[in-house]
Amino acid sequence: MNTILPLLYGLAATALMAFSGMQLSLLAAYFRRKRRPAFLLPPPALPFVTVQLPIFNEKAVAERLITAIAALDWPRDFLEVQVLDDSTDATVPLVASRIQHLRQQGFPIAHLRRPDRAGYKAGALQHGLKTAQGELIAIFDADFLPEPDFLQQTVLAFSSEDIGMVQARWGHLNASYSSLTQAQAFGLDVHFTIEQGGRYGAGHFLNFNGTAGIWRRRCIEESGGWRADTLTEDLDLSYRAQLQGWRFCYLENVVAPAELPITMPALKQQQHRWMKGAAACARLHLQRVLTAPGLPLRHRLHAAFHLLAGSTYAVSLALALLSLPVWMQWPASPFLWVAKPLQVLTLLLPGLYAVAFYRSHRAASPLNFAGSLLKFLLLSMGLSLHNALAVAEGWLGRPSPFVRTPKFNVTGATGSPVNELVLNRFSPLIWAEGLLAVYFSSCVLQEISLGLWGLVPFHALMAAGFGWVAGASLVQPRLRA
Repeated sequence: MNTILPLLYGLAATALMAFSGMQLSLLAAYFRRKRRPAFLLPPPALPFVTVQLPIFNEKAVAERLITAIAALDWPRDFLEVQVLDDSTDATVPLVASRIQHLRQQGFPIAHLRRPDRAGYKAGALQHGLKTAQGELIAIFDADFLPEPDFLQQTVLAFSSEDIGMVQARWGHLNASYSSLTQAQAFGLDVHFTIEQGGRYGAGHFLNFNGTAGIWRRRCIEESGGWRADTLTEDLDLSYRAQLQGWRFCYLENVVAPAELPITMPALKQQQHRWMKGAAACARLHLQRVLTAPGLPLRHRLHAAFHLLAGSTYAVSLALALLSLPVWMQWPASPFLWVAKPLQVLTLLLPGLYAVAFYRSHRAASPLNFAGSLLKFLLLSMGLSLHNALAVAEGWLGRPSPFVRTPKFNVTGATGSPVNELVLNRFSPLIWAEGLLAVYFSSCVLQEISLGLWGLVPFHALMAAGFGWVAGASLVQPRLRA
């Protein structure tokens, strides 16, 4: 019994170190790819493109999306747009009116309605695919505003018949709106720059991000189509397709801007869906990935860490909870001979990762960059309990509906949400997050008194992160259902 806690602590530190090592290998692959020029060849003939717009109760942003899609620079004889509208509110007449106006101008756009919302987004995409004419299928969520030349830039990547999907990078319409959106933008920029770029550069499995990408229709159909088995139908289809031998392409220089969630409750809804869905995909595909015939070991390992990435929230939280008790009560434990330096390295690696990210972009001053990094770390740590619980639900196979992320039609640094809002209830999760903020604050005070300075930064970030997330969850409004 005396060795259980040090053992768990050592295992958590080792797991985080392994994940950090995988991230660093993606960083190296990203910079290797950056040194190589990209050659894109035009497809043999101009392909017919179907643009699918899955929406559900998006009255704040639906018209904005349709207007942006109508501005796409692509021959109308080779284009059709499907508005896959499952809405049950005032979105329906708004969308219908805008579509009617465009159709009168000769724009090829259709308003597709289903009798129910079976299968949620996956069901809507599959329903649209039945009547779609396109050889290529582009998909945009309601909060995206692609540039007019989006199709011209991305279709070129389908230069080989085995390329099944092309993913563009997400931009941000409202990154400067608040500290919350700045933190999200930082995390997404790292994901789309180094993680997606690194996976693509190294030839590892990568994923369609659910929007701002184009699929080859034959790839979707031969891989089993869209399924609602998980809340992340994009990741599910991505792995089914790549396990069948399809190749994916990532275009870092093609950017589709989108709106970031501006309230903590909205972000939590999004994170719950992403974390739970990814864990469910791991439950479905991890064994297939590890035993896939002909797949090199390095690709298997990276795919496994990719599918298990959400579990790092639970591991990080366990490491934070165990650190002080273990360091105080078992200072001579043999497990700590390895775990202590591992924890220090694990804390240093995100800084190295971030510095490399900054060197690759240099878009902000060092001071602003450091501020964004700090906000991202605080948000990530503060969401660790929420995301760990979502991952557990995914592994347990607990069913839940597809809850959309609220969009508020806010761009830039100012703006007022147009949706009707209501204050959150004080849920048990918020109580738990608040108690963790208090616990880690007490840890910091105790560590200072004992001279355990190595733990102070870690627990101080945890205390501040949980305090931010709990406070914002309580006072910030959520979308009225």
